[in-house]
Amino acid sequence: MRVGFTYDLRDDYLKAGYSLEETAEFDSVNTVESIEGALAGLGHEVERVGNVKALAARLVDGKRWDLIFNICEGMGGIGREAQVPALLDAYAIPYTFSDTLVMALTLHKGLTKHVVRAHGIPTADFVVVATPEEAERVALPFPLFVKPVAEGTGRGIGGKSRVESTADLIEGCRDIIATYKQPAIVETFLPGREFTVGLVGEGAETRSIGALEVGFLGTAESTIYGLVNKEECETRVTYTLVKDETARAAEEVAVRAWQVLSCRDAGRIDLRCDALGRPSFIEVNPLAGLNPLHSDLPILATQAGIPYQTLIDMIVQSASRRVVRRA
Repeated sequence: MRVGFTYDLRDDYLKAGYSLEETAEFDSVNTVESIEGALAGLGHEVERVGNVKALAARLVDGKRWDLIFNICEGMGGIGREAQVPALLDAYAIPYTFSDTLVMALTLHKGLTKHVVRAHGIPTADFVVVATPEEAERVALPFPLFVKPVAEGTGRGIGGKSRVESTADLIEGCRDIIATYKQPAIVETFLPGREFTVGLVGEGAETRSIGALEVGFLGTAESTIYGLVNKEECETRVTYTLVKDETARAAEEVAVRAWQVLSCRDAGRIDLRCDALGRPSFIEVNPLAGLNPLHSDLPILATQAGIPYQTLIDMIVQSASRRVVRRA
């Protein structure tokens, strides 16, 4: 197939003056080259396109592809991950990963939790806080967990995310609202084991490829899987593919949530256990990182015996069902 490749290259944004944290979700040259190499190795004709603005220019010039392999995270607004899907929908060009609606919904952790809870999927009690004054009225029992409502890659999450008092809650919400220009989500803290589950496919064909348990070394910034621990995971975090009863329960919850949210092709769902050891939905990543050595989904796949090129092929094969062959 003729495959266009859309991505946000981190180096481009750093050169434009954005900070390391602001570009945490964007991809390295190594990631772009690894995906391109895997696609070419599968026999596809690959054309690098770049970010949403580069894509828009190519489309206006009349360029078309059989499929777009899209890993653009976007810049600006809670709906930023939906920018490329929306543009491709307008031009009727199929693409990998979830559609415009799913991408717009799932970056907002509060709205996502409302949807999964309405379908009976366990998730911690929560409230979305838009102002520091609202934080004063939160009635959930401590300890609580505070993070931005619409960030990824652990942005805004760290050792101070767990709070034990109203004063700390107000301060945490105030910092998030000021720094990230968005509400905070406040959740009942889940004290148990933490998993990320890798998923492939969509609908009835969704399946888990395994549950990875996240552990913390003595060098970890905290026992919270936040930005610092994610960015420096090689020296701060351990990942263990587990197959015990609790892990299987986490996989079942993840598959149900993936189907309820209408996610597709591949991604991850993060879960943490409550005080009774029951896995609860934390959040979904329908556009999971794909660095072969650094990102959770490829790490999980490798431990499950799935080579990187095979993982990329599984994504393309799932998306290919939406491709309409043209002469």
